[in-house]
Amino acid sequence: MAAFASAANMRVIDPLLIQLSVEFGVTVGQASIAATLFLFANGVFVLVHGPFGDRYGKMPVVAIACLAAALCCAVSALATSLAMLATARFLTGVTSSAIIPLAIAWLGDNVPYDKRQATLARFLTGQTLGLMTGAAMGGALGDWLGWRMVFWVLAAIYVVAGAALFAVMRARPDLARPGARAEGSMVAQMLGVLKRRWALTVIVVVALEGGVFWGAFTFVGADLHQRFGLGFAAVGLAVAAFGGGGFLYVTVAPHLVRLLGERGLVLWGGCGLGLAFAILALAPDVSVAFAAIVVCGITFYMLHNTLQTHGTQMAPEVRGSALALFALCLFVGQAVGVPIAAPVVDRWGAVPIFWFAAIFLPALALYFAAALKERRFSH
Repeated sequence: MAAFASAANMRVIDPLLIQLSVEFGVTVGQASIAATLFLFANGVFVLVHGPFGDRYGKMPVVAIACLAAALCCAVSALATSLAMLATARFLTGVTSSAIIPLAIAWLGDNVPYDKRQATLARFLTGQTLGLMTGAAMGGALGDWLGWRMVFWVLAAIYVVAGAALFAVMRARPDLARPGARAEGSMVAQMLGVLKRRWALTVIVVVALEGGVFWGAFTFVGADLHQRFGLGFAAVGLAVAAFGGGGFLYVTVAPHLVRLLGERGLVLWGGCGLGLAFAILALAPDVSVAFAAIVVCGITFYMLHNTLQTHGTQMAPEVRGSALALFALCLFVGQAVGVPIAAPVVDRWGAVPIFWFAAIFLPALALYFAAALKERRFSH
């Protein structure tokens, strides 16, 4: 539930921009500062939460972050000016950014490695559902009950999740205890992670994966509208099919992990992404593009879930800090990939970007699969 609220918050304000511009008497572009500040805080402040989780316990920090994010959502709902809303959204990003990386780090601490990938896939259901329904929830609730109600609903979800986590910790205090404290400052811990060859490999791969995948996939909706004349509601439904593909992966993840192993998941995931983007580039009609988007959802999580699993094992003694670094690099990859792709899309359309992703992502998967094989033999 906490991951759902955290992920939904990333996209929930997008359909509300017109309402906000009318409410506060500003342009839509000016209103978008409320979205931009949330995303900035969500990407940067994760570096602070990782060491906090290692020092004071990951579950307590996540539970407190849920309640703090609920308070910030309530302030958003009560905002009387754009400046007040933007500040509340910034603080929501600061608090909410602790949830997903520290939850994944907690799973790394408490779930044996052989069961971790399947467990992480189950955890992804909340995150995927949040990303999938965030914009839809914002649009529907905003139209029906007004934009303020969107933030009240998110606040309620955070409160329920935080209360449930405190109830779990009261029943099982052992689950809330921090691990052995690592030596050194936050910066020293981060540098220590980066000095490990395998950790650096995982971090670079996830940054490249995030940059190339999201740099291409971000423009799928615009491409469907421009090439096939799809209406905006239909575009939203088509892009949401990515989340549907993610759910299909989650459903069969334990079987796929057992059948293919980690290297198989990486190879099939990367090659599947290459095929999906090639189909998107060549799609003769909307139904073919829709099928390719579903394949994107399945195969992206085959690759990304394996990277997440290794992210939990990069530095077990400072797992929170390591996952914070992992999350930051994924965010930076996305933040860099989209603006690099944008001028190409403006001039030639999205198809060249799709072809680049179709070639690059399988090559990246081949590299990471080879690195996994080398690591296995070196151990």
